[in-house]
Amino acid sequence: MKNSIVFLGTGGDSIVVGKQVRASGGIVFKFGDNQFHVDPGPGAIVRAKQFDINPRETTAILVSHNHLHHTAGLNSMISAMTYSGIDKRGVLACDEETLHGSQMEKPAVSNYHKSLVERFIAMKPEMRIGINDVNIVATHAKHTPTSIGFKFYTQNFVVSYTSDTEYSKELIADHKGSDVIIINCKYPLGLRQKGHMNSEDVVKFLEKTKPKLAILTHFGIKMLDADPIYEAREIQKKTKSQVIAAKDGLVVNPVSYTASLKQRKLNSF
Repeated sequence: MKNSIVFLGTGGDSIVVGKQVRASGGIVFKFGDNQFHVDPGPGAIVRAKQFDINPRETTAILVSHNHLHHTAGLNSMISAMTYSGIDKRGVLACDEETLHGSQMEKPAVSNYHKSLVERFIAMKPEMRIGINDVNIVATHAKHTPTSIGFKFYTQNFVVSYTSDTEYSKELIADHKGSDVIIINCKYPLGLRQKGHMNSEDVVKFLEKTKPKLAILTHFGIKMLDADPIYEAREIQKKTKSQVIAAKDGLVVNPVSYTASLKQRKLNSF
């Protein structure tokens, strides 16, 4: 499929990921001739094989923040993308801590693996980059000090990914205008943790952003106990968006949810 979103995993906490109740390989976005692998977590390279994703076709790897569930497969995916540097290629775009580390944490990507890609970029919220014919904006995320999400502008549609984050005004502003929004929803209604959204937060978020399609993912064990499909249906009843709960291996064609087929670009590019 020329344009697709492939979920290599939908697990979102240490219990779910540790037991692999749900996989944790990240999300792959195929936009025309571009392939972007976002947040390659534990088992990313195995899940890529399982769901027919060729790492050699990856254009760029993007990471939202320096937590294991989002970075454990990063170095192995860079190695697979480049044949361990035999074919130096591709882009690594991620938050600052994943790339450079901090006083508290080491960077997830090794210096050796940084040397294998054509270029690497540390992104902050509102920073914009262009990779081939796709424009990417880093969005705000309230999770770690350097966390970001991603918004992809293609010629025909806009797709965005919140990553792990709390509900905020900045989040709404950043993701408005997206045809499809992928939302990390760790908890069901009634449960809450700092740095994450639950079903109630998603309802408020979708009432403001109004995408054609919202896809819930990154589920904690309590969300699985509550049933993500049920939560998605309840959220949809309260919003004007179609809402689905992702499953491992889910493939979505974003073109089906395009607001307009006219060219969609950032004015500043």
